[in-house]
Amino acid sequence: MVLENSPVLVLSAYAIIIAVGIILILKLSKDKTRKISTLRLFIQAAAVIIVFLGLIIGPFNQPDSLFYPLGISPRDHLIGADVLGNQFPDGISLPILACYYPNGRTVTCAIWQLQAYVFPFWNAPLRGYEVVYSTSGLEKIAIVVGMLAVAAIILGRLFCGWLCPFGLYQDLLTRIRKSARLRHLNFSEKTNAKLGQSRYIIIAVFMILSVIFASYSIFGTQLIPGTKVGGPEGTEAGIVSNINEPFCLVCPARPLCILIEVAIGQINWSYISQIVYGPFWISGFYLTSINLAILVAITILALAYRRVWCRICPLGGLTALFSTFTPFKQIALTKLQKDEHKCTKCGVCKRVCPTQATAMFEKKGGDVTESKCMLCARCVEICPYEGALELKFAGKSLMKSRNWLEENKSGSNQPD
Repeated sequence: MVLENSPVLVLSAYAIIIAVGIILILKLSKDKTRKISTLRLFIQAAAVIIVFLGLIIGPFNQPDSLFYPLGISPRDHLIGADVLGNQFPDGISLPILACYYPNGRTVTCAIWQLQAYVFPFWNAPLRGYEVVYSTSGLEKIAIVVGMLAVAAIILGRLFCGWLCPFGLYQDLLTRIRKSARLRHLNFSEKTNAKLGQSRYIIIAVFMILSVIFASYSIFGTQLIPGTKVGGPEGTEAGIVSNINEPFCLVCPARPLCILIEVAIGQINWSYISQIVYGPFWISGFYLTSINLAILVAITILALAYRRVWCRICPLGGLTALFSTFTPFKQIALTKLQKDEHKCTKCGVCKRVCPTQATAMFEKKGGDVTESKCMLCARCVEICPYEGALELKFAGKSLMKSRNWLEENKSGSNQPD
């Protein structure tokens, strides 16, 4: 296969296409209230392809591969192993919700890694999923947390607003709602605040479950019978063979990624549809009934409430922890800035925010980045006052609000 043998050529061509696309959008887009949104949608789509780049450049499964029944999805292509070696073989940890299971592991969801490195891959050396784990779980977790912290300090929740595949899915649902000319719903400020707090409860619960499952490896005793790791691949563990990485069994991004890759021919449906009766009612090798039910529920809610999953996403919560809370907030490079002297408190920024962030409206000025803010820059785009809001990186302006009212007095642009 040409693509398989020429990854550098593919990457170079793709980088040129992205650069040309960005330039054309910036040059040709006339509507100042939609230019950033159009650019963001383009970058989101481009990012999805980058995240799942292994699907394009291979190498693809060989007949002797454990995951050969999956079809042509490149389960043997591990960017982490190629770049970092067997010390860290599962892919680069970035704060975006991109499922480890079906993709090429170019980028790996850090939530999966944090759970997996507690159970079942705490001990070393250990073999699992066709890779060798030569470092301890504690070392691997430290690497993941370090990568998350560095990524969050550099770009913050811009990962959520501009690069996350599941974020793109929700934004497409929002566009469907808009095309149907339906108004979105809002949570009360109290409810929205509680949803934001739930992110940390969710990650704490699933990490505690992982520790309980791994109690034999960590403490030398089984808190739940049947949780001693065993089997030829080092992943089977009695009753836990169906509940490794517990959050992944309820995550809505997992079935979405899998179903899309089945639809485009990257995974064989016959393998996915194998039925297993277990703790989560009915499941295949990758899907559970709860997975699918939550995906359906989030899809329906996202049609009514903008970016509803992002308000409770534990990965988004971790990203916010390392970018919008002290001491990380002080050294974060990507920030939303407000000039209090140019703000008239019109409130349009508050109305258009997909996650109902309020700091850019309520705070007087300065750094108004908060944990709910995804740095999507919709507020910057829609603010009608020159330089009142500004997205900055390392002190340099990336984009700032413009006085588009002077150039567009027709009233045709309705903030949403």
